[in-house]
Formats: sequence, C-alpha cells, structure tokens
Amino acid sequence: MTTRYDFLIETYRTERLKTLNLWSQVPDARMSDRIEARARSPREHMVHQCLSEDAWMRNMFEIAVTHSLLPAEEGRLWFIERYALCSGDRLAQLDAKDDDWFEQQASFFDVRRSRAWILTRRLLHSAHHRAQLQTCLRAWGVALYSTYGPSADTGGLGANDASVIYRYPSVEAILVGEAEHAETPPLPGPGVKPPTERP
Repeated sequence: MTTRYDFLIETYRTERLKTLNLWSQVPDARMSDRIEARARSPREHMVHQCLSEDAWMRNMFEIAVTHSLLPAEEGRLWFIERYALCSGDRLAQLDAKDDDWFEQQASFFDVRRSRAWILTRRLLHSAHHRAQLQTCLRAWGVALYSTYGPSADTGGLGANDASVIYRYPSVEAILVGEAEHAETPPLPGPGVKPPTERP
C-alpha cells in the first residue's frame, strides 16, 4: 500500500538497521560497563530500546508483537536477534497502515497528537539513545562506522571526501555476520585532515 507516509515507514526501516549496526559494534566485554555512574551500560541501552519501543508502539499505535521482548540471555548477539525480530514485525504492521491511520489522533502521554507526529518523535527518541551509546563506544576507543554520514573513523568530514562506510548493509547481513563472528576490515581513520571543522 502506498501512502503519503511511506517516508516515515522507510525511515523506521533504516533507523532499525542503524540501531542494529551500532549494537553490532559493542564489544562483548563492555556490555555491563558504564562511562559514568549515571549512564546506562550498553546492556541497559538495549533493554531500554526493546522495552521503550514496545511501550510506544503498543500504547500509542496499538501495534503489538507476540514475541518475547527481551532475550532469555542478555548477550549482545541475543539482543540483536530479538530486536531484529520484534522491530521487523512492527515494520510489517506499519507498512499495512493507510493515510487515515497515520493522521488519526492518539494519546502521547498527557496530550493528543497524530500518529505521524508520534512516530516522528519515536524515531528521534531512538536516535537520541543511539547517540548516547555511540558516546560510550567513543570513550572506550571503539572505532565507529557511519550512521548518517562519515565518522572520524571512516575518513573524517564529508567536505574532505570522507567515505560513508556501514558495518553491514542489511539486517540479514548483521544476523549472519554476527552469528558467524565475521571479521570486518579495519576502518581508514580520519586521514590527514582534522575530522572536525574546529580542531
């Protein structure tokens, strides 16, 4: 079904891929580490993503999944598999909605908003937590693949012809690559120019 809101469905499709790609970069040995006492560990970030997204989708959109939200064993690979499964089901349900559904008002905590507005906020909420997790990885010296554009580890600034390099091109590739412990080639690093406009 084609709707005016296909761009939101496509954004959800690519944002779940970005989340799973980032989770694939977390070292197993760092899953319970915190960069600061008030910060979430990667494991806690993954728990929050799984539970928070379900609560929004179920309570605000009436989109529910029948799978367990959390893996029986809270390891990185198991979170990746579980979130891929649940978010894939949500994506299929979103893909079946029409324009009227997206434009209907729903409860957003203590106010009413259109479902299109709420989904936009959900996407931003997930990106916010992904950025928090990226900060943890950067503090631990983990090289970061691209999310929306080049990173300091994929060549620095786009203005300096840096590359966009994703760890995996699809959810399916993540599931296979991580289950097989596939080696990924080293990233090129920032190059000879500063990776920021204000070094």
